[in-house]
Amino acid sequence: MIITHEHNEFHRTVKNFVENEINPNVAEWEKAGLFPAHEVFKKMGDLGLLGINKEEAYGGLGLDYSYNMYAAEALGYANCGGVPLAIGVQTDMATPAIGKFGSKELKEQFLAPAIAGEYVASIAVSETGAGSDVAGLKTTAKKDGDDYIINGSKMWITNAQHADFFCVLANTSDDKPHKNKSLIVVPANLPGVSVGEKIDKIGMRCSDTSPVFFDDVRVPQRYRIGAEGTGFMLQMLQFQEERLWGAASGLITLDRCVEQTIEYAKERKTFGQPLINNQSIHFRLAELQTEIECLRALTYRAADLMMEKKDVTKLASMCKLKGGRLIREVADSCLQYWGGMGFTTDNPISQVYRDGRLASIGGGADEIMLGIICKFMDTLPKKAK
Repeated sequence: MIITHEHNEFHRTVKNFVENEINPNVAEWEKAGLFPAHEVFKKMGDLGLLGINKEEAYGGLGLDYSYNMYAAEALGYANCGGVPLAIGVQTDMATPAIGKFGSKELKEQFLAPAIAGEYVASIAVSETGAGSDVAGLKTTAKKDGDDYIINGSKMWITNAQHADFFCVLANTSDDKPHKNKSLIVVPANLPGVSVGEKIDKIGMRCSDTSPVFFDDVRVPQRYRIGAEGTGFMLQMLQFQEERLWGAASGLITLDRCVEQTIEYAKERKTFGQPLINNQSIHFRLAELQTEIECLRALTYRAADLMMEKKDVTKLASMCKLKGGRLIREVADSCLQYWGGMGFTTDNPISQVYRDGRLASIGGGADEIMLGIICKFMDTLPKKAK
């Protein structure tokens, strides 16, 4: 991924937005367990930051995918993970399928206001008994005339409290699990749609997460994204953008962990000398910074292949796996050097320690990523005939 002057200017715009509109409010939003998504998203929409690589006809900027990735990276300047996560759901998790495969009507009715920041979008795939096992979900959408009648429930749904619409994956037939699903846009204000109480989480606290229930929800079949029965495939494609976004959005967060720890270790003195003078510490920080740069190179390579319209399933899974593990490793290692200060809730490293733990779970657990990578390596045992 080649970074140009234009990329850097765009990066600066996102960084300035984060530092001016997000960071001054993080402490308040974390305490409340919620942030004003509509207000923040509208400001981002006005700057064109919610549709960077989406069609200009619907309010997007029409830029290539590299700009989207570099913007995601700049979100790492946020002093929390919750707000960037909510933004990522809006841009790279709940809307890519609409943008690429949705009808003109869906794009006009849902994508355009999401890009403008007038609508908050949410992706509703996971269920209590089907998180990483997407094929096992139970929510149904049965035909009734020109409509679908949707019944079921979803769990761990980000942006649910604010959502104006959900991108729902549901079973639309009795065919095989990979051929019986469809992605359907469901407005949040339809009769039968209800959102449960906000879940109390250990991290990502200002990003709301809730169960969502569908009780005989009538939705026009024209709200389906793409052909019936292609939902599993479309969601797998959507997952690739989610996973690359997750890796990119964590890069500067990781950089900052190391940088902030270096600064603290220079000031903190033990046994008459700065903590940073301990070779075991500065060697460890050098190792961590090297790992971060390896992840950055892998993520940029995957972005290049995405722009070439290549299959990035394996590399995106590697980015997701490495990113999730590395943020745990970096946060844990750095927190140790802060000593007792690292164990306080208002410490910047402890914030990453709490928020970053989700990276190895949400969007496909580490074990799922390993399974996907193994399939591409052809290392899995053959099924008995």
